[in-house]
This record gives sequence, C-alpha cells and structure tokens, in this order.
Amino acid sequence: MEPKIKWVTNNMPKDEDKNLPIMGTENVAKARAFHKSFPQYSVTPLANLEGMAKRLGLGGLFVKDESYRFGLNAFKVLGGSFAMARYIAQQTGKDVSEMTYDYLTSDELQRDFGQATFFTATDGNHGRGVAWAAHKLGQKAVVHMPKGSTKTRFDNIAKEGAQVTIEELNYDDCVRLAAKEAEQTEHGVIVQDTAWDGYEDIPSWIMQGYGTMANEAAEQLRALEVNRPTHVFVQAGVGSLASSMVGYFSNLFPTNPPKFIIMEADAAACLYKGAEAADGKPRIVGGDLTTIMAGLACGEPNTIGWDILRNHADAFLACPDWVSAKGMRMLAAPVKGDPAVTSGESGAVGMGVISTVMTDPAYAELRDKLELGPDSKVLMFSTEGDTDPVRYREVVWDGAWESDK
Repeated sequence: MEPKIKWVTNNMPKDEDKNLPIMGTENVAKARAFHKSFPQYSVTPLANLEGMAKRLGLGGLFVKDESYRFGLNAFKVLGGSFAMARYIAQQTGKDVSEMTYDYLTSDELQRDFGQATFFTATDGNHGRGVAWAAHKLGQKAVVHMPKGSTKTRFDNIAKEGAQVTIEELNYDDCVRLAAKEAEQTEHGVIVQDTAWDGYEDIPSWIMQGYGTMANEAAEQLRALEVNRPTHVFVQAGVGSLASSMVGYFSNLFPTNPPKFIIMEADAAACLYKGAEAADGKPRIVGGDLTTIMAGLACGEPNTIGWDILRNHADAFLACPDWVSAKGMRMLAAPVKGDPAVTSGESGAVGMGVISTVMTDPAYAELRDKLELGPDSKVLMFSTEGDTDPVRYREVVWDGAWESDK
C-alpha cells in the first residue's frame, strides 16, 4: 500500500499575532516596487486550469507559475534580493524605496556601502537567487548545500560566480555552518529564510520579498473576475513562503480570509508535527530528511513563520513523495485546452494534494472540513520549474515515484 497523506486541522491556541504586520500590504508594495526596478522583471503567469477544475469538481483552479521568474526557474530570488536591498538600506541609512536596481549597480553604491559577502545555505533555488542577486549587485556570495544536492543545482549556483560547496551535513546544519562563517567574516552577512532568536530582520525581509508573488497573483485573479480565492494551498519547508502567502492574504482580506492549507514533505514535516501536538509550540524533525521535494527538506521551522501559521492556517498536511510526482505529471499534461505548467518536485505538491483530496474517498472527511467543492476558487503556487532537469524527466517521462495503487 502506498503511504497516505497525513493531515490535521489547526486546533492550536492563538497568541497576540505580533508578526502578521510584517506581511502588511504596504510592506509588500515596497518589495514589488523594488523588484519592478530590475530590467529582468516581468509578472509570472497565472495558469487558469479551467478543464482541471471542472474535472475535479472545483469552481476554479489557478496555478502561479514561477518557472519564469527572472530567468532563474524559481521564485526564491524574490526573497534574497529584497533582503539584500533592505540590509544595504539599513547600513547606509536610506529607505528601501531608494534601493533601485540602478542605484544598487552604481559606483555610488560602492562608495556608500562597498562590498559585503552574503552567506547562505540552500538545496538549490534560494542559493541560486542569492548568488544571482549578489553577482548583479557587485557583491560576493558563499553558498553551502546539504548532502545529496544535485550537480545541476550546484553548477547553476557556481555559474553565478558564488563560492559553493556540497557539505556532508543536512540542511539545518548547513544553515548553522553559514551563520558561523558569516560571523567570522568581515562584512559577512547571513541571508537565510529561517529565523531564530536574535536573527529576525533578514528572514522577515525575505518573506516580504516573496510577497511580490502573492501580490501579483491577487491582481491576476481580479483580472479573471475572482475577487478573492476561497482556498490557498501552499507548500512549506521552514515555513517562510507559506507564512508569507498566508500573511499577505490575511492582511488583504482581514474580515474574510481564504482557507489556508499548508503542505510539507512527510520526511520533514516539522509544521505538521507542531500542529499535531496542538500546544502552539514549534517542533523539530532531525535526520537526513530524505525526499524528492528537496526545497521542502527542512526540519526546523522559521519562528516568525510558525507564529503566523499557528494563528491563521486551517490545515497541515504531510505528503509522501508520490503526491509531488503525481502533481508534476498532471501539470505537465493537464486537461486538453488547459495550459501546461513545467513544475518541479517542490512546486507540484499542491496539484497532487488537490487532485487526491478531490477524487479519493479516503480524504472525504478532509474535503468536507475544508469545504472544497463547486464554489471553491483554489490558488496554488508552482514555486519552481525543472530546476533538476534529469529528475524532472525521470518523474514525468519515466514514471519514477509512481504510487502503487
């Protein structure tokens, strides 16, 4: 029997919700204005899967396709680049609105700020985004990758001129290594989307940077005459992306927010474990965190993100690898007439979840609890394209990670 998707609804006690304003619409507007100043900027597509929605019994299914972001095939650069801009603004006593691409690439910046070394840990997409932004802005980058990282993702980071290594460590230990090295380096800065006590500014700026994606999606939905999504499905590693999307839409629709469904790889389901314990405290998952969803293989939650999710998420799901593989195949070959979406292992888990919950009687209780049906307008985020092309073809063409139904 194939392993099941595990799920739990949110019964955690609420707290004072002090982190929600981080994702306020004004903060996100600043991030979007910053990204718009890049010559490489364009709004990524929102795929309207009308045929798929009808087939699954939904009123609408919309997929934000981040494989087009800045030519980097993934959304992560939105966070790292905006965090760098906010850091440089802070160091130079300027407002982030002055941090345009033109200023950040000018001789003036070299005089005002000079050069820093940005350290980060990554399974691929975040490190590539940090390396790309550092390269464009005349800064330095050092990137550490966990064991099991693929050569393609390593090469893509090295191409951006960063110093990059694959360590014999899991992701969370790579974060600790990068933080230690940044501390020991003159003008060293750690750019990580996971927060811990005493390290909260940069993760919150990264989350605001991700907000550009939510802001675009909200605009694109309105253009399709969908005033608000009824359900937002979003995947989580440390929970920064998830809490960014949840935070933005909670601020945008304060009196009538969508239902938020958080999905993790079951090998690294730290948020699910926290929700299952239901006491409001975060949980940590250790070990090798082995999953094809490399971007979600994180066992220690971002403390800021956790706080937003415990107050606003509706359900937490822990997903076996077959769910993501199924989603990749469905997005690559959707219902005739729907646009195809090239979605990688961490990007496609939403499609696998939505189709399974809507069609498998084993999940009828979850479907009812979430009130998913013909009136539902569902938004999900395909956060990466085929960032590992070999594995993408193994799954989509060769049927790897097929469920054994």
